Amino acid sequence: MTGPRPLRHLLFSCLVACVLSRSASSAEIPVVLTPSNVLAGSPELISVHSPDATGVGGEWLGRKIQFFRAHPGADWFALAGADVEAPTGPSRLQITAHLGARDIDFSRTIDIHPAPYRTGTLSVAPQFVEPSPEALKQIDAESKIKAAVFAASAPEPLWRGGDFRAPVPAQATDSFGTRRMFNGKLASIHKGADFRAATGTPVHAGASGIVVLARPLYYEGNCVIIDHGLGLFTLSMHFSRIDVHEGQHVKTGDRIGLSGATGRVTGPHLHWAVRWQGAYLDPVKLLRLNLNTIH
Repeated sequence: MTGPRPLRHLLFSCLVACVLSRSASSAEIPVVLTPSNVLAGSPELISVHSPDATGVGGEWLGRKIQFFRAHPGADWFALAGADVEAPTGPSRLQITAHLGARDIDFSRTIDIHPAPYRTGTLSVAPQFVEPSPEALKQIDAESKIKAAVFAASAPEPLWRGGDFRAPVPAQATDSFGTRRMFNGKLASIHKGADFRAATGTPVHAGASGIVVLARPLYYEGNCVIIDHGLGLFTLSMHFSRIDVHEGQHVKTGDRIGLSGATGRVTGPHLHWAVRWQGAYLDPVKLLRLNLNTIH
């Protein structure tokens, strides 16, 4: 009778340890970034588990993070990201939850990893590499218009309610982050995704929002910018025709124009960019993010 008793004790101890381990592993982690592997140019869904908080604020890479939640007691969320030109290595993600008279610090260190961006060479019309004095005045005026547009954003997430959708039914080329040489000169880093789209292809809103710019621009050609709230914008460029107007509310999938080859292009296509608080994020990665977890 003395033999089996230690065995029973051993089995019981193992069972208790297993339960405690499972309980600990399933405990709520205060801050979760999705995806967990953060790359330069990566959009990130940040969730904060603090059901009793009356508000949550944050800052990352010099940009303010605005959190929201679906209802009282739910987790807090923010759609943020690391700019395509963000420095790689450790960065400080500051998050503070407000609970009445006291605050809880959820700050942590986030490692930003380099992404494998390449260098591409393109030939465009000379005026897009060395603009004339008149064109430079136009470009400067348009820069001020865009700065004013990006300076204001809706105080709530207008995109909430589902995933972002591709603006055209085509696969995006591997172009985001490419260091581009125009006519032999390093001109810019490509801060959007190019979709192959013949002239006249309908272009749709990737998510709900407000049209804050719908007009022709020097480099962008016919351009539509949609504010999705909390500093998040999508930019669609090179349209042959614009079908929306500034101030118009659009829903996910609404047609906003037809693709074309206006502005600085080598042929018909759609350039689609994602901008958050001045940071340009990979649109293809945004399309892969599961935003249906927000509830």
